[in-house]
Amino acid sequence: MSSSLPELIHQDSILLDAEAADWKSAVRLAGGLLEQAGVASAQYTQAMIDNVVDNGPYIVIAPGFAFAHARPSEAVQRTGMSWVRLKEPVDFGSGDNDPVSLVVALAAVDSKHHTHALAELSGVLGDEDTRAALDAAPSPAAISAILRGEDESPKSAGPATRSSGGNEQHLILTVCGNGLGTSLFLKNTLEGVLDTWGWGRYLNVEATDTISARGRASEAKAILTSGEIAKSLGDVGIPVKVIENFTSKDELDGALRELYNV
Repeated sequence: MSSSLPELIHQDSILLDAEAADWKSAVRLAGGLLEQAGVASAQYTQAMIDNVVDNGPYIVIAPGFAFAHARPSEAVQRTGMSWVRLKEPVDFGSGDNDPVSLVVALAAVDSKHHTHALAELSGVLGDEDTRAALDAAPSPAAISAILRGEDESPKSAGPATRSSGGNEQHLILTVCGNGLGTSLFLKNTLEGVLDTWGWGRYLNVEATDTISARGRASEAKAILTSGEIAKSLGDVGIPVKVIENFTSKDELDGALRELYNV
């Protein structure tokens, strides 16, 4: 059974107004909280840093927000997350999404049990009012209350529901370096748009890594990913849509409009 966001982010793993000299220091702070909680070892913290060094800053998936993670390994004792809000933002080299003021780190024992939590996190960070409340929260307890839904602002209405133009089920791949972190974020946001459109039964969205995406490109209608991963994929024979903000339903709405000419 999937864990919820409050179950995976404990108050002891929330650090506010932290000081970091650069992006590596910020990721180390988030990893250090995982280490203190007994979630993962120092080797996992280093793996999160190496992930960015090897694949670029694709973990910066929304303005001001980095989602640090690495592949499941023996360095992870149990699935958990940490939350670091920086006193002064730092650059990850992510262009328009820099500078980063919030780093959330995930350590997962597999690719399944944290999916519900990621869907919740995508939702709270994708809502402008809730994100503002999280940025202004004065304490870890206040952060926890918002994540539990005890202090949520009303959600804005999405775009009007549309009818589909056909009965064929298409496959859309959301892609990241290892297939379990940012690609799941993007998948969750995209599925939210499809639900609003009423297209959920017509499109199947799968989160995957770069190697698998190349192998499955011939089966898919399109690939959605970050700019860094798009460059590493190269020409795969299908449209590759670059998404800047993985929590923005408006941006994904626009990508679908372009893809399906609606």
